[in-house]
This record gives sequence, structure tokens and C-alpha cells, in this order.
Amino acid sequence: MTIRDVVRYPDPILKQRLPELQPGPDAESLARDLVDTMRASAHSVGIAANQIGIAHRMFVLDVTGHKKAKSQHGLVVMMNPIVLHREDSEIAREGCMSVPDFTGDVRRAQRLVVQGQSPDGSVLVVEADAFEARALQHEIDHLDGFLFLDRVESPTSLFQRKRYTS
Repeated sequence: MTIRDVVRYPDPILKQRLPELQPGPDAESLARDLVDTMRASAHSVGIAANQIGIAHRMFVLDVTGHKKAKSQHGLVVMMNPIVLHREDSEIAREGCMSVPDFTGDVRRAQRLVVQGQSPDGSVLVVEADAFEARALQHEIDHLDGFLFLDRVESPTSLFQRKRYTS
């Protein structure tokens, strides 16, 4: 198990469009590190490679059991994603491990079809809606060098994250 440190804004790797990744052992190793890091972070449903300092087009995502999720494809490990279809949109609150002190209201498509590859090179197609579609768009944005901060509707739509004590 390898849990990596999460890169935080304003690290420049978070603002770069990342190069494609080739299938194979390096991709499989990166996928394992991403899954371990995501699962070690409370409340995380996804993480992109640049969030652990790796400049390649890969993310992992798992919204299983999330209260806002309708579609739930389980663990999605995808590299080199392409959005094939977007439909409808809504504004909802988002947060990010790389921007831990803030959340913001972001407009995203409600339904999405994404095609990419698994680390072994097989083709993956995910048709998602609601929260899973939002999470996919959030992770793909990371690969394109965008943070949710770049998508916030207005300055009044950015909020300090609530902190809870036990």
C-alpha cells in the first residue's frame, strides 16, 4: 500500500494540461497509488494523478454509497479520458483535496458519457448521471489543468469549508 501526499494549490502541476499515459506496468502502479491515496482520505470520491504530483492523464473515482449518487459504477480507474456526451446542467457544491479550505458552487452537466482506457489498455465507457457525472467532470478537469475554483459561478459562490470537531 502506497499513500502519497496530496499536492495543494497553488502548486503549478495542478494548472497543467497533462500528457497521455501509455498502458502497462507503470500505469498499473500509478493506479494502485491513486486508489490507496483516495481510500486513505476521508470523504474522498476521486483523485487525479497530478494531485499526487504525477503529470499523466489518469484518475480514479468511486462514488459507491454516496448519498447524492444515482449511477454508481464502483471503482473507475481511467486514463486518457474523452467526454463523448454532456447533457443538462445544474449548480452544486464541490470541494477538493488540493483546495482543502474552500468549497464552491459549480455548474456541471447532469449526464455524461466518458471514454478512456484502463491501465491494461482496454477501452472503458462510463455513462453517469447526478453526483457520479459531477465527480467525473471534476477529475477530468484536473487532467486539463482546471480546479473547481476556475469553474465557480461567481465570487459569492466560494465558501470557507466548515470544520467539524469530534
